[in-house]
Parts: sequence; structure tokens; C-alpha cells
Amino acid sequence: MSSAQPETPALAAATAMFVEILVVGIGFVASLAMLAAAAAGPQTTAKAAPVAGSTPATGAGLAAAYALGILVDRAADKALARVRRRLRQATFPSDSTYAQARLALTTVPSLVALADYARSRMRICRGWILNTALLTIAGDLLLLRYNVEHPIPLLALTTVLGLGVTAGFYFSWYTITATGYRKLAQQTATLAATTPLPPQQNSTPTTSGTVD
Repeated sequence: MSSAQPETPALAAATAMFVEILVVGIGFVASLAMLAAAAAGPQTTAKAAPVAGSTPATGAGLAAAYALGILVDRAADKALARVRRRLRQATFPSDSTYAQARLALTTVPSLVALADYARSRMRICRGWILNTALLTIAGDLLLLRYNVEHPIPLLALTTVLGLGVTAGFYFSWYTITATGYRKLAQQTATLAATTPLPPQQNSTPTTSGTVD
């Protein structure tokens, strides 16, 4: 009598996806909190701080982070769709050839795991392109709203640092995406070259066959 075992690869992929969405969502919730603090001002923010730090608020924040992470992930994917299609077409001439390559890769679990890891990094970078841009704006608004010493240098530092990190996430996403397509093409080409052809069962030519 055998007991059913959980599908480890599927479970690992689902867990990775959950973590990715949560990581992206936490950054978005943090930027919304900073924007709210900038809009409310120092006194209102100080009064709301004990409530925001409570356990129920933390749980609600994590739930909101996951839900909003999905929206940010989809928004970032939509915003970068044109660039992604251009990168894919540089390696795969059509969607069908790309789909066939993805299908062929599923026959090698080790390559699937590597591809999933690359896509995980790509999705996090993609979401944090929007997050860092929004965090930069929120940080600048906080510096303008609150009384801080030397606001101009801090504004310049926050803006330059934020734009630099945003550009870094975009460059990372671009590089990972382009490398992923290139590796997929190379791996599937290697698989096609090393996979033996099935033996012919009948060498007698027939009139109804097709000629390659």
C-alpha cells in the first residue's frame, strides 16, 4: 500500500512564487505608507504610529502586501511587455518556436530548476523597478513635508540614489531576460542535437507518406 507523496517541484515553485509576490508587495506597501505619512504630516503620523505597529495591523499589512504584489507584478509586466517581446524576437522568430523550446526544456528537470530560478530573479527585479521609482518619490515628499536639516542635499542624494537603484533593477531585469532567452535557445538546440531519432519501423516507401 503506497501513500501519495506531494509533488516537490510544484510545491517549491508555488512557494517561490508566493515569496516573490510578497517581496514585491512589501516594497509597494512601504512606499504607500511613506506617501501617506507625507500627506498626513508629522503630528498625525506620530499619533497613528502605535496603531500601525500593532499585531493586527501587521497581519493586515502582510495580506495587503501579497494582494498588491500581484497588481504590481502584472503592472510591471505590462509596462515592460514591448521590451520583453523585442528581446524574445531577437532569439525566437515566433511565439510558436518559443513555446516549443519551453516544452522541450521540461524534459530535463535540472534545466527547469535553473530556468525557474532565473525567472524568479527576473520577476523580483521587474517589480522593484516600479517600487524603487515610487519609493524615490515618496522619500522626496517626506523630506519636503518634514522639517529636516539640510533638505536640499538630502533631496539630491535621495533622488540620485533612487534613480540609480531603479536603473540598476531595470538593467538587471534586462540582462536576466535576454540571457534567459539565449540560454533557452542554446539548451534546446543541444537537446535536439543529442536526442536520438526514433527507429524506423517500416523502410518500405508508401505513396501516402510526406517528404521532408
